[in-house]
Amino acid sequence: MLDPALPFATTSWGTVPSTVHDGTTGVATWRTVMMGSTRTRMVEYSAGYVADHWCSRGHVLLVLEGSLRTELDDGRVIELSAGQSYSVSTDMEAHRSSTETGARLFIVD
Repeated sequence: MLDPALPFATTSWGTVPSTVHDGTTGVATWRTVMMGSTRTRMVEYSAGYVADHWCSRGHVLLVLEGSLRTELDDGRVIELSAGQSYSVSTDMEAHRSSTETGARLFIVD
């Protein structure tokens, strides 16, 4: 996940171009910065967003605003609100996200 040779860097997220990714419903808007093999993202899910896939990539995810529902492939459901986070390693537990009200997330993977 973290490249072992990352130099010190700052990011002004408002200047990072955004990309829009459709969910089953709603959209995810990503602002992505790559440094080596480390991807850092500011992600906004629209109200009613439901991911269109199961993800098995590892992440450290922090909910900055709103609330997030994460379903794991073993049937567990985790509800997170602003100020809460999760971490999972690659190929450990597939997961997919949704939100009724929208959410803004900071993700490192």
